[in-house]
Amino acid sequence: MNAFLKPLKPLSTSPDPFNAEKTRCLKLLRQFLTHNYVLAELIPLAQTRGLPKRLALTFANNLMEDAEVNIVWVSETLHRQALQLLENRQDRTYSLCHAMSFVIMRERGLTEALTTDKHFEQKGFTRLLSG
Repeated sequence: MNAFLKPLKPLSTSPDPFNAEKTRCLKLLRQFLTHNYVLAELIPLAQTRGLPKRLALTFANNLMEDAEVNIVWVSETLHRQALQLLENRQDRTYSLCHAMSFVIMRERGLTEALTTDKHFEQKGFTRLLSG
């Protein structure tokens, strides 16, 4: 099974209520997919949560080196597709990063995301983590 990975929850200093659920999902999954916009979003998110920049950078670098994580490097074509999705759905509150995830997931035929983010369900994907 493959799934889209939105790796934002591991960067937390507080206990993770989804840890058991994440562990179960990680054992079932063989490969993850994410994109460089998620990695770019990761650094400031960690800082707003009060985590050291070094921790976020180490985590991002480890993801880039992990053989089980495939990173899509966003091209101009993909960027324009995500912008078009945002243009078409101005009634939605999701970000360019979300839109990029949706475009890539549809393009790759992925239906599941390792996230608690409800935006993924709103776009018809299955969240592997409740929340």
